[in-house]
Amino acid sequence: MRIHSIRWIASIGLLILGLLHSESATARVGAQREPFAMHLTAPIKTWDEAVPLGNGLTGGLLWGEGNTINLSLDRGDLWDERLPEIYLKDDWNYATMKRLVGERNQAEMVRRFDAPYNQIAYPTKLPGGRLVLTLDASQQARRFSLDMRRALGSVDLTAGKLETFFSAVEPVAMLRVVGPAPSYRFLRPKGLDRLGYAPAEFGSEGDTTWMVQQTIEGLKYAVVVSAKPSDGQTQLAVAVTSTNDAADPLALGRQRVAAALVSGFDKMQKPHLQWWRDFWDTSDVTIPHPDIQHHYNLVKYFYGAASRPGAPPIPLQGVWTRDDGGLPPWKGDFHHDLNTQMTYLAYPTAGLFDAGRTFIDYNWNLLPQYRKFAKEFYDVEGAVVPGVATLSGKPTAGWAQYALSPTNGLWVGQSFDLHWRYTADKEFLRQRAYPWLSEVTTAVVNLMQQRIEARRAGADAKLYLPLSSSPEIYNNSMRAWLPPNSNYDLALIDWALGTLAEMADVLDKADKAKRWRELRSRLPKPMIDRNNVLGFAKDLPLDQSHRHHSQTMFIHPLGTLHVEGSERDRAVIRATFDRMHELGTQAWCGYSFSWFACIAGRVGRPEKALDYLVDYERAFILRNGFHANGDQIGAGLAAARYRPFTLEGNFLAMEAVHEMLLQSWGGTIRVFPATSERWPDVTFERLRAQGGFKVSASRRQGRTEHVRIEAVEARRAGADDATLRLRDPFAPRSAKWNLEGVTRNGNDYIIPLGQGQILEGTAAGE
Repeated sequence: MRIHSIRWIASIGLLILGLLHSESATARVGAQREPFAMHLTAPIKTWDEAVPLGNGLTGGLLWGEGNTINLSLDRGDLWDERLPEIYLKDDWNYATMKRLVGERNQAEMVRRFDAPYNQIAYPTKLPGGRLVLTLDASQQARRFSLDMRRALGSVDLTAGKLETFFSAVEPVAMLRVVGPAPSYRFLRPKGLDRLGYAPAEFGSEGDTTWMVQQTIEGLKYAVVVSAKPSDGQTQLAVAVTSTNDAADPLALGRQRVAAALVSGFDKMQKPHLQWWRDFWDTSDVTIPHPDIQHHYNLVKYFYGAASRPGAPPIPLQGVWTRDDGGLPPWKGDFHHDLNTQMTYLAYPTAGLFDAGRTFIDYNWNLLPQYRKFAKEFYDVEGAVVPGVATLSGKPTAGWAQYALSPTNGLWVGQSFDLHWRYTADKEFLRQRAYPWLSEVTTAVVNLMQQRIEARRAGADAKLYLPLSSSPEIYNNSMRAWLPPNSNYDLALIDWALGTLAEMADVLDKADKAKRWRELRSRLPKPMIDRNNVLGFAKDLPLDQSHRHHSQTMFIHPLGTLHVEGSERDRAVIRATFDRMHELGTQAWCGYSFSWFACIAGRVGRPEKALDYLVDYERAFILRNGFHANGDQIGAGLAAARYRPFTLEGNFLAMEAVHEMLLQSWGGTIRVFPATSERWPDVTFERLRAQGGFKVSASRRQGRTEHVRIEAVEARRAGADDATLRLRDPFAPRSAKWNLEGVTRNGNDYIIPLGQGQILEGTAAGE
């Protein structure tokens, strides 16, 4: 993930902010920790410490000081999609990359592929603007709060109160100020000046004020606010509209805010609250660790606030774009060498399938663009996902080793696979998951076939990519072009071919399954050193602390190498885990800690999982919970101290909790498989497991008391029943079950369940 390189500390403004705001991280440590509420003592002086609000398409950040309250506005589809001219030249392609690598011509590689990303402002996500409320002088901000359950932001004032929500069902935000009527105005983002846009048009009529911004590409957007004072309070409605909605976004915005004010704050809030009640009822986790509990709930809230059907999926900063006079860090784009995949890793277990389907539908709809990119850039049939991309799927380039690696799309394909496995939806498998992953894998296979043809090797030759890398070892140097295949690339290709074979079996595509398995058999072995440690690539052992755990992809998140394999597999897992721990965390970023907590949970190291999760939560989040790349409290956990935020570290922390409480890879459900002894009392309700199961369980004094499993979907392979395989959750005690026909095979219980049928078990004597 290029975005986490120390090189980017060269952004002097961000570095200075990181130094100036170390006290804010300290303030966060002392913040109140209610499970579903966040309270931040005023003032909040920066946008990235604000209270985050959103409804998937539109986002807001609530912050300020004194009697000035800011609402920074964002909308997920506001983008400048222009590409630098060099990207449009005929020789801006994979063939040129291969030639430059062969020549070891770093200067030309940087000029063509990296410099445009750094030196040209576009393409980029666009900030929406800032609504500035000036309250009566008697109304000074005392405390900012977020009620996660109601998705309600508020400001406690010395006299009165301000409340706001971004409607979950209507494209507007509502505010209510109790006390004297405020004045209000919009600020145009100064960062837009870097893009050559004309000044925004401001206007007002009565109690309605607006800002309209025209971009160079034809996109126009409007930010509109209207107010209605009555009975000692002022209600305001805000809308962000664009030509993506209508030819006249200002007229549409005015219509929306007027209609919202006719309904009023309370009436508009009722369906909003119902939406959020349904959201929170999906699942529930209760753990005896207030800070981790609070963060888990907050990250789950992020899914509801930032990822909805019909809206773009979550990019680097979600719907909370930078508002300090600049453009969003790293263009606010879609990084597919870790960020997007890890952002959408936790939703299946939480049962948040609508939020996750947003990412899947987005990538499905971009398949024509990915086919075009495969043909024009790589000269192969199939589809390739740009490793770093705009909203419309165009490549933004950057460090070419990773931004233009063709294997990143295979990792995106894991989201399709997991969605199928957790929902057990065979039609989704047939119509979406298998076709999408097949096309992306075909492009990579074709690239490997090109190399075979170039070397005039026989048909039985091993399959190698022409170029290989491993995010982001050796950063942007020529050394970063590794001997093919790196363990990162190999793990993804091996997983994709094996997964496609399994999918083809389920779909009765015997010839296809045979073909995928034959290709998989031609892959070389992974690089494992003499100490059984997974390395980066041939002759490149794991010899340094490294932020991106790319060499461990076999273990997590792909899971093709696991602790229930051979003794050799377990030896490699143990040695690799211990070596990473031994090398230390100085070169890590925040997400490295939450990812390593996931790895620890997956390999059965519960105490280490909790240790690294605690380190992440205490040192690598800002006051408002946003994941920051650098160590914010100076704990010595990492050399990097910078503060730009991205969201994947947050979602990895949520997934780490899941790995500790419930695992279901490989067709077996494991309850409390890696739960720390420091969490003796834990309960979760309605979490999801692969195979279409809904699982609830409770643990008291370190022992599992009760398990409840419902077969939500029993058509996993077209069969009438789902076969539940459950690792004994009560051992060494015996179990009592509510159903007949429960059999045992080794350490597992085997139970056929019809759709909607429920298995309940307790430990004998409980």
